[in-house]
Amino acid sequence: MATPRVVVYPPSETGGRRVRVEGKILGTAYSLHDLTVFLQNAGLEGWDELDVAGSSLIEWRGGGPDVWEH
Repeated sequence: MATPRVVVYPPSETGGRRVRVEGKILGTAYSLHDLTVFLQNAGLEGWDELDVAGSSLIEWRGGGPDVWEH
């Protein structure tokens, strides 16, 4: 299975960041843990928060894995 392309958008004014995988919005993540769960459900089984935070497969817009509030 090919690794999906992931985009994490900037934090919204109300909190959280939209998450898109292969062009489909999965939802809004409010933490690195939330994002990890989204990605595990999208097929990146076995990934933990450290894998997600350090992955070059994720395009972080408006801040990296430590930015969750506007």
